[in-house]
Amino acid sequence: MTKSYHMIGLMSGTSGDGLDIAFAQFSKDEKWTFEIPYAETIPFPENLGERLLKSHTFSGLELSLLDIDFGRWMGQEVKLFCEQHAIAPQAIASHGHTVFHQPNKGLSLQIGNGWALHAASGLPVINDFRMLDVQLGGQGAPLVPIGDMLLFGAYDYCINLGGIANISLDAADQRTAFDVCPFNLLLNHYAQQKGMPYDKGGALASSGVLFPEILRELNEIPFYHKRGAKSLGREDLEVFYDILERYPDVPIEDKLHTLIIHYVYQIKKVIPNAKGKLLVTGGGAYNSYFMDELRKALGENLDIPKADPTIIDFKEALIFAFLGVLRLRNENNCLASVTGASRDSCGGMVYGI
Repeated sequence: MTKSYHMIGLMSGTSGDGLDIAFAQFSKDEKWTFEIPYAETIPFPENLGERLLKSHTFSGLELSLLDIDFGRWMGQEVKLFCEQHAIAPQAIASHGHTVFHQPNKGLSLQIGNGWALHAASGLPVINDFRMLDVQLGGQGAPLVPIGDMLLFGAYDYCINLGGIANISLDAADQRTAFDVCPFNLLLNHYAQQKGMPYDKGGALASSGVLFPEILRELNEIPFYHKRGAKSLGREDLEVFYDILERYPDVPIEDKLHTLIIHYVYQIKKVIPNAKGKLLVTGGGAYNSYFMDELRKALGENLDIPKADPTIIDFKEALIFAFLGVLRLRNENNCLASVTGASRDSCGGMVYGI
């Protein structure tokens, strides 16, 4: 069996800011190792980005057309990326753009049509990584923990701060992971009300003050009292907006500050006596105010080294490329201990092989 792979990983996060493309090289000896020679984030064209953000409101026909358009656009971008860097990957592994995530109803929909992506790029494609796990009774999320386990085993905990914050760790001799709380989806929403795409470095939040009543209500949201496998989708954030919008006179800076304190509290709650090393990735890792508050809350027994910017920005694209490798090897790429499914599984639809 091949022990080295050259893959493209694509990640379109819930925040809707662009497409992460990572060209990753993997080798398998006793352990898996990787390199990321080339990676970049491609902003969405304005019209496409607007359609993706509104996709959950579309009719069936509109959504089907967007599925094709998005797949074709991703394929064109990958083809250009490969030409620019003179690379010939074996396949593309694409997360797609999540429109609906309702695993309790047997549904998790990521658009970015595989055939359109294949035809436009000229490369084999693997996508739709979540649905098999959902049909096996799992959450279909998070999928990254198997990559945390096999590629980032030097860390005791991995936290990704994207649209949603999630954590991955070893507990009771098995990998466990779950969504902890929202993150950039809420922070960016309120920063945009101040005319900024996001709160750079947490500057707005750090200038605000805590609003205790909002904090109390946020911490009482039922999601935080669920145990075991759990995940958050865009649909689940309405309860957060309902709370924050009930206080129209509270300044945006205070809402952002309160959200940061809320996030830190929820993360500390899931790793209350943390020791060892913590890897923090995703756009939220650049929120220096949040990171300072997190370090203070978690204490000196937990080392939070500053990650390489390529890992911060492209870890999820890297790991989707790795999920594609595992799919090509017909090895499990989704862990029931993480998702709550009836068994581990090897998910992903393959096009063009």
